[in-house]
Amino acid sequence: MTTPPTPTLAADPPATVILSPHFDDAVLSLAGLIPALDSPVTVVTVYGGAPSAGHEVSWWDSTCGFSSAGEAHLARLAEDARACALLGAAPVALGHPDGPYGDGGVLDEIDTYLSGLGPRTRLLIPLGTNQPDHAKVRDRALHVIGVLGRPLPLVYADLPYTGHLPEWGTPETEAGLAKDEDYGPAYRDLDSRFGLRVAHELKLSDEQWAAKRAAVQCYASQLAPLAVDHGSVLARGGPLRAERVWALEEPV
Repeated sequence: MTTPPTPTLAADPPATVILSPHFDDAVLSLAGLIPALDSPVTVVTVYGGAPSAGHEVSWWDSTCGFSSAGEAHLARLAEDARACALLGAAPVALGHPDGPYGDGGVLDEIDTYLSGLGPRTRLLIPLGTNQPDHAKVRDRALHVIGVLGRPLPLVYADLPYTGHLPEWGTPETEAGLAKDEDYGPAYRDLDSRFGLRVAHELKLSDEQWAAKRAAVQCYASQLAPLAVDHGSVLARGGPLRAERVWALEEPV
């Protein structure tokens, strides 16, 4: 007699979902806070889809050392799985191909994913500092939760980008964002539409920093090109050492 297979138990639904535009954004921005968030935590990479056949390797992926778009995608999936495992989070990749491999269309897989979440799941979305693709993820998520009637999400500072603000990680962070022309537009946009208040602010201890550094280093393919524009990205006192999350206020 053939023994029937043991049924696979469904995983617990996530208590917290972090929308990460690309593989690495959630970990760069939130690895210190993730262990303190309500668990289980799921990191959802929006631009996580495989490129279609025939695409030339992008400038970015070539700079990372990859010879093909497909090779880059498989390697980055594996990097993300390792980083999330270190942080105790579950990785999910949506099907939109990254930047140069995509069609620039609507990020409708966000709609499908968010529609399947329970009403108590807490959602975190990126601020969108200086990154149009991050802002596109943010705005699509805000649209969808408005249609669904879900509670407003939390908003996290995208690192290392927001971390270049001169006041970053100090009590003057919000005042700095409110007036800075380089790093403040996304903050001012959301603050004018909803109002923002600090929900989490963290200056990582040495122990927390060591754990975050280990998770960030899982994305080894990305570190060399990141250093071109963010040379201090892994410095002990660099932009990743502080993390910040805001709550959106209901518009009046």
